Amino acid sequence: MNIRFTPSRRARAIAGSLLLAAGLGLPQAAHAAEGEELVSLVLVDRLEYQTNEGNDLVLWDAQGWIGGDINKFWVKTEGEYLLDGDQFEEAQFQGLYSRAISSFWNLQAGIRHDIKPGPSRTFGVAGVQGLAPQWFEVDAAAFVSEDGDIEARVETEYDLLVTQRLIIQPRAELNFAAQDVEEYDIGAGLSTAELGLRLRYEIKRELAPYIGVSWTRSVGRTADFARGNGEDVSSTSLVAGVRLWF
Repeated sequence: MNIRFTPSRRARAIAGSLLLAAGLGLPQAAHAAEGEELVSLVLVDRLEYQTNEGNDLVLWDAQGWIGGDINKFWVKTEGEYLLDGDQFEEAQFQGLYSRAISSFWNLQAGIRHDIKPGPSRTFGVAGVQGLAPQWFEVDAAAFVSEDGDIEARVETEYDLLVTQRLIIQPRAELNFAAQDVEEYDIGAGLSTAELGLRLRYEIKRELAPYIGVSWTRSVGRTADFARGNGEDVSSTSLVAGVRLWF
């Protein structure tokens, strides 16, 4: 989910969906029986291998939607698969109703389900996704679990064009919790922070391999839980992957 930096690409990014067709150009349109135009898109924003300081893993971050200019059904998924342990470290899925509230912003609400880590959990979701001033792409959401635990996440990305095909992308993600959830080693306040920098080359607009670096740190009470479990509170990973859409 990335913002195009040039005006023509930005125009294409919002023309079909009034939000963020994510600088990908207009997705293929289908027509419902009653004549209403639908648009659809599947975007794999990150599919990458991470060195993760000896705990090598595969990370995925993908989303897709179908709908009209104002109303859409949105699906998001992200997670990590540990290669050494041959198991999922994290796996999360969201199903959302999304409504455009301006030319650059969508309001979203729905359900999130985590199957890892620990016992599975289900959350209600409410958030916004769109383009902030200076063309930062933002995805922010609050989550309330079936047990009443409250969490929040803010993600932002920005594209810097070196050439029309070579793009540098800084990325940041912050996770928050309103309370300690010891069963999942989550502490109240800012729990984790992730900063990344990726350099991708668009072989074509639908396919872009990339390399980069990612730094993740547990913060506050979450870091205390990690130390108590004998785990590192921070890690730096080299990454290599591909971004694609259709």
